[in-house]
Amino acid sequence: MLELKEYNCLGEALRAALERWPDETCLIESDRDREPKKFTFRQFRDAALLLASALQDSGFAATDRAAIIMTNQPKWLMSAYAVFFSGGVLVPLDYKLTAKEHLALLAHSRAKILVAEYAFWRAITQAVDFSKQQLSLVLVTDAPPGAEFSGARRWEEFQNERMAEFRARKRDDPACIVYSSGTSGRPKGCVLTHGNYLEQCSSIATVIVFEPGVCYLSILPTNHAVDFMMGFILPFVSGATVVHLRTLRPEYVRDAFARYRVTYMMVVPLILKNLQKGLQARFAELPKSERATLNFVIRLNRLLTLGRPRLWISRRLLKQIHESFGGDFRAFGVGSAFMDPETIQFFLNLGIPVANAYGLTEAGTALTVNDLRAPRTDTVGKPLPGVELRIVDPDSEGIGEVAVRSKTVMAGYLDDPELTAETIVDGWLMTGDLGRLDATGHLQLFGRKKNMIVTAEAKNVYPEDVETVFEGLPVKELCVFAANYIWPQHSMSGEQLVIILRLDADKTLTDDIRAQLAERNLRLINYKRVSGYLLHDQDFPLTASLKIKRPILADDVRKSHDRASVIPL
Repeated sequence: MLELKEYNCLGEALRAALERWPDETCLIESDRDREPKKFTFRQFRDAALLLASALQDSGFAATDRAAIIMTNQPKWLMSAYAVFFSGGVLVPLDYKLTAKEHLALLAHSRAKILVAEYAFWRAITQAVDFSKQQLSLVLVTDAPPGAEFSGARRWEEFQNERMAEFRARKRDDPACIVYSSGTSGRPKGCVLTHGNYLEQCSSIATVIVFEPGVCYLSILPTNHAVDFMMGFILPFVSGATVVHLRTLRPEYVRDAFARYRVTYMMVVPLILKNLQKGLQARFAELPKSERATLNFVIRLNRLLTLGRPRLWISRRLLKQIHESFGGDFRAFGVGSAFMDPETIQFFLNLGIPVANAYGLTEAGTALTVNDLRAPRTDTVGKPLPGVELRIVDPDSEGIGEVAVRSKTVMAGYLDDPELTAETIVDGWLMTGDLGRLDATGHLQLFGRKKNMIVTAEAKNVYPEDVETVFEGLPVKELCVFAANYIWPQHSMSGEQLVIILRLDADKTLTDDIRAQLAERNLRLINYKRVSGYLLHDQDFPLTASLKIKRPILADDVRKSHDRASVIPL
């Protein structure tokens, strides 16, 4: 791995990596049964610099912002490198957002350039507010022959043979603007610096080792903070290989493990849970005698590796299982949402370590990671090097809000000094998560203080965004909360949204209103839907600017109603 303290920006570090390992394979694009596309570091560099040169000739200047809306593929990473090489600021957007949301974030970020797959750009051009967009250049990838672009240009044809100019940046300059929520409420654009990423990369490398020959299977979106680091920055500056799958059908994922001898894969809890269920189903199909033998070997493996995974032992005892993961697999990484201990223990019993981590967009990929040499299933590990944690206002059990101080903490929210000041207090990032540090320095999580939920798919859901779908209902007031925010359960799982309704004094909740509630709820994507509603008989507390005082309203609701009062939708 490169010595990252010697570099001041991502463009500089990535350029050095491309020069250091020119003949190593850095990227593989695998599309079902088609011949995979492979790129060495030299080939990647040459392709990306043609794009960088064309960008610079088009007027793209240092500090200009460029957004990307793409699924995982080499062109995503090539575009990102071209932006960093040119001194620009990257705005990675979630391709699963709606066209309306994409337009709102493009406007909020003031992106000058957009790189998008054809399907996403086509949807954007058909959005109501499309005429208001102020992009100066749009590059479209993967467009069919003869497709119309509405003023955009083909990515594949946008290149220039002239030598691109490398534009260095400083460590405290913005590298990315990463959005941690939707757009219907208050966009939260986290401004992350080059120093944030370089520090984060160095810290993670002390726990998860990348080097030439290591293969990372990328299945999370590259725009996600986790895969941006683990599926791009860290493997590249280490000379490792990244595999992108153009399909996530289970049979092709299984094939990829063996075909590419995968070493690591980052997943969200839902994926790891599904892998566990799949393995358990296969075990259950075994004849009784074989199943008994397997259970005995699993118990033996657990005894021999108790408290300290030993891959060489597990790969011999449970050879067939490990070969199904490619034979060289070292560990899963899981984070971004709560992971129950039973699932982690299931894989440990098979000799497959799980690096359980805790982090948030505002502070990079990870703040804590469980040590793979001695993992614990009941915690999210100890702080990474350079990360300080403290528990604010702990209760009698030592549980309070987790605060973090680190060089990985963002510079602030884009154009929102008020929210930044609320979130970063005296240099400490207030995470909104409830936790406790045990005697050994391990962090245990117990729920959320902030009015937000994180789904098993690692999706952030801000209730303020959901409220817009219910605006216009014939009620006096409404407000959406995370149920655990109103009725704390000291739990990271089972979080749900609930809508609080205040009717006019002379009104009752009619069947028509209930029908409207249900119909509007179905408009939401499944993980954003509310689970039920609650009628509140007091006026909502408001600020001078007529905004709802959410913490006070939550206290009022808690005093007047219990969780069982919520009526399912």
